[in-house]
Amino acid sequence: MPSSSPIAQLRWPVTLSIIAALLTIALKGVASAITGSVGLLSDALESVVNLFTAITAFVAIGYAARPADKTHAFGHEKIEYFSSGLEGILIIAAGLGTAGYAVRRLIQPQILDDLKVGAILGVIAAGVNLIVARILLAQGRKHRSIILEADGKHLMADVWTTLGIVAGLVLVLFTGLTWLDPVLAIVIGLNISWTGGVLVVKSFNGLMDHALSIQEEEQIRSGIQTSLPENATFHLLRTRRAGTRRFAEFHLLVDGEWNVRQAHHLAHKVESALIAAVPGLEVTIHIEPVDERDSWESEELKRLEEMTEAEQSKQPKHE
Repeated sequence: MPSSSPIAQLRWPVTLSIIAALLTIALKGVASAITGSVGLLSDALESVVNLFTAITAFVAIGYAARPADKTHAFGHEKIEYFSSGLEGILIIAAGLGTAGYAVRRLIQPQILDDLKVGAILGVIAAGVNLIVARILLAQGRKHRSIILEADGKHLMADVWTTLGIVAGLVLVLFTGLTWLDPVLAIVIGLNISWTGGVLVVKSFNGLMDHALSIQEEEQIRSGIQTSLPENATFHLLRTRRAGTRRFAEFHLLVDGEWNVRQAHHLAHKVESALIAAVPGLEVTIHIEPVDERDSWESEELKRLEEMTEAEQSKQPKHE
């Protein structure tokens, strides 16, 4: 497994996430034990989920870094979507579990102690998660990794959860209304479940081989057009993404009198221009004679491209 692999470079942020999860479990666990707060207990349980999902992400990244082989000719990157989908399911379970336990505590109230200490430990835990979440989100955008983005968003949700719980503890401290603690835990638990649901949907969509963004496809089209001589054209462009990898394929139509070497040189020129425009793009080019009728009669593929272009024209350019 080469260390230069873009996927392999994602391991250190995930390792940082594992360390943060262990630290926040300790902080929130101590805070919960001291105060008796169901909110802090549920927050500690969410950090346990953070730990499990970070370990799962670490394993998934290692698998995704494997080079293509006979049974996985296009690589192993799609395991990223499985990992993020699993994380989403666990987030939903953690949120519902939190809400359920909070309902029980609402029915059977418990006296809270040492709220100041609990609040301080909670703020420290939130600070740790905030720093790590920002790193994960930045690295996720840089490497186009759904694993890091999912982990970063999960930690950001955890930050807001912890801050909400701390705010509840402060209110209980000044008002004596102990029912605020479980009520806040219920609200936060439902919000956590919503975050997990969004992540599951995004992961499912990732498995469907979605096309690249409108901006990237426009860059590809522009790159092809500016690289072609007057007697050449292209059609049937199709794109997709799998994890951090992006693919484009199209038909390149050239003068039927050209020899193989000429067509190869043009294809190589076009491919280089596309990789320069969209770094990391993997290009497949099918060369056909522009003056042959058969080159224009792939009706099914033409229908697919026309549908794609029509759909893209309806979408806002900023998406």
